[in-house]
Formats: sequence, structure tokens, C-alpha cells
Amino acid sequence: MIPVKKFKEILLCKYGEIILKGANRKFFEDTLLKELRRRSARFGRFDIYYSQSTIYIVPLDEESDLDGMYASASKVFGIVAITRAAECEKNMDAILELAKTYIPDFLTGASTFKCDARRSDKTFEKDSMEISAEVGGALLEVMPHLKVDVHHPDITVRIEIREQAAYIHAGQQHAAGGMPVGSNGKGLLLLSGGIDSPVAGYMMAKRGMRLEAVHFESFPYTSELAREKVFRLADQMSDYTGNLLVHVVSLTHIQEVLMRDCEEDYFTLLLRRFMMRIASEIAIRNGCKALITGESLGQVASQTIEAITSTEDRASLPVLRPCIGLDKEEIIQISRRIGTFDISIEPYEDCCTVFTPRHPRTKPDLDKVRAQEAKTDFDTLVGEALESAYRIWTGPDRKERGENHG
Repeated sequence: MIPVKKFKEILLCKYGEIILKGANRKFFEDTLLKELRRRSARFGRFDIYYSQSTIYIVPLDEESDLDGMYASASKVFGIVAITRAAECEKNMDAILELAKTYIPDFLTGASTFKCDARRSDKTFEKDSMEISAEVGGALLEVMPHLKVDVHHPDITVRIEIREQAAYIHAGQQHAAGGMPVGSNGKGLLLLSGGIDSPVAGYMMAKRGMRLEAVHFESFPYTSELAREKVFRLADQMSDYTGNLLVHVVSLTHIQEVLMRDCEEDYFTLLLRRFMMRIASEIAIRNGCKALITGESLGQVASQTIEAITSTEDRASLPVLRPCIGLDKEEIIQISRRIGTFDISIEPYEDCCTVFTPRHPRTKPDLDKVRAQEAKTDFDTLVGEALESAYRIWTGPDRKERGENHG
């Protein structure tokens, strides 16, 4: 029986924009490392560190789940590429033996390949061209059906000679990109059960913003299934954003008052003004510096420029709208990619579909909107809604969903 050859396998993560950060670069690197270390706890014991613009994720025992860590790390913002790699001593005999035992699995199904060697340790015995040529020759010995194509190969085999060891890998995959979550402040996402708001949250997290979310419900007009749908959306988003704290607020009484006291055409505009004010209060209490919505200009009646102006009038913080210039198909493509689309299209109502006016105002006059709002006891209703709020943690590495009020 031929013994199975062992090799030490690790993950190599490359980052992009962080390289350009100059004197602030260490802050971004440390933020990225902190997120990776937090996530790694679910998968075992790992040594995670950075060197020469690369993050190394090294399992410390055989029980550590490298596959799980790979899947999670590929969704960490700040990493642009990720690959499995094998490590060996820095000598050509070890490198060639490792190439012949480790790389063939990655070349299965390929017709062409090339070798690309990088030698950051300039004291190494051979230069990059010589390393590439020898590794390519060794691979052709064990896979003679392959051909070398230096211009358009099916697979590129990379050999990296670094200070501490040599690494060989193939099949590098694109990762999440962007900036590390937590490197650009914290924002509060207005999270509905629809397609757009999860995409908006994803896009701001990709720019380094830590998120919390607020969800508005109208129980019993909206169901427990609708509420649970939003928690599942938050769980799915948290693959990218990290754990999400979701604030849930009841708008039932506010909607009943609007239906009783205000003109029907203004219902949606007035409701969204209440949402902006309530969200602003929650954001300020929790250290968020901006609100985030999934609005796309002109997509629905409440998203005309006049309607947006009317609702933003009640916001106390900047309102970020990363989807504002995207059409619906572009938003759907992102939602499919991040895994929220199938949840978003489940047919459970949200608060904005309750008491929908037959003829909503698309170009409202702000003074008339304020006059309608004056028919309500705005501050008291906002206070009551805030009193109704409770919070639930969602996310892949939460031990259990916890609920508390306040």
C-alpha cells in the first residue's frame, strides 16, 4: 500500500485597497485581522497574522476546519483573493516534491497551465524564472498530457519564496474585496423584508461600515412569519457584515392614527417620516453616524426626488443610499450573489404594504406634508414606538438568538 504523503496546508489571503493606506495602513490591517480571528473561533484553532501584504491563516491542529474557515474568510471585506496553499522548506528539492504531490488535484480537468514564481527572499538559490521552469518541468513529469501556455493558461501555479518558508498554490479565487468592516464607522440600516435594503447594507459594509439594523413591523397586520423572514435576511447578510443587532419597532399605533386623522394620499410619506425620526433616535443612542436605506431613485412612488426630500426632512443624521443609481435588475443580481434574494421574495407582508394608499403622492409639497403631520401628536407617537422596541442578535457565530428590550 502506497503511503499518503502529508503536507502542511494553510490559507493565503491577499488584500487590495489597504495597500494604499500609507501611514494608516496598520489600523486597517489590524481591523481585518480582528475580524478574521473573531470568525475563526467557530472552526477551530488558527494562527492568523499578516506579512508582506498577505494574511496567513494556519491551522494549529488536525481538528481545525480549514474548509469552513476558507468559506468564511472569502466573505470578509478587505480580502480580494484567497487560496489554499501548501508550505515547505526553502529548497528546490522540497519545492519540487511538494509541487508533484500537492498541485495535480488542482490541475484536474485543465489542458494548459503556467508557473509563476515570486521571490521576496532575494537570497534564495535560484531566481524566479529558474524556479518557474523547474516546477513546470516537475509537473509535466507527473501530468504529461498538460501543455504550458504562458499567455492564457487554464490554471496558474504560483510559487512564493518568502522569508519564513516556501509556498505553492493554484486556483486562487476572488474574495469579497472592499474595506474591513469596522474601519469606517457604524451605520443603522433600515431593514425591510424586501430585495433592496439587504443589498444596501451589504454595499455599505463593503466600504468598511459596521452595521446595526432597525426593522419596522405592524403586528398583527404583519405576521410573525414576516418578522422571522427579516431575521433570516439578517442572518444571511451577516456572512459578510458580521453579527447584526436588529432593533424591532412597532408602527401599528402610528399607522392607525394616520389612517384616522390624515389624508390617504399622504399615508406612505408620513409613515416614512416617522420611520426616519425613530431610526435617527435609535442610531444616535447606539453610536451610529448615519442611516442607510435601500432607496433607488424613481423605483416606487415614495422614491421620487420630491418624496425622498420629504422623508429626509425628519432625519437627524446623514442618509446613505448606496442603491440610489442602480436599476432593479442590478440590485437583484447583487442580492442573488449574496444569497438574500430567495428570502426577500417570500410572500410575507411588511409594514409599508399595510394601508397602502390607492393614489400615493409622487411629487409632494413639503409644507403640505408637514401640515398633514401636524394633525398627529408626532413626538408622543415617536416616543411610544421607541418604548416598543426590542433587540435581537443575528449572525453565524452567535451562540443563540437573544432578545432584550430598550
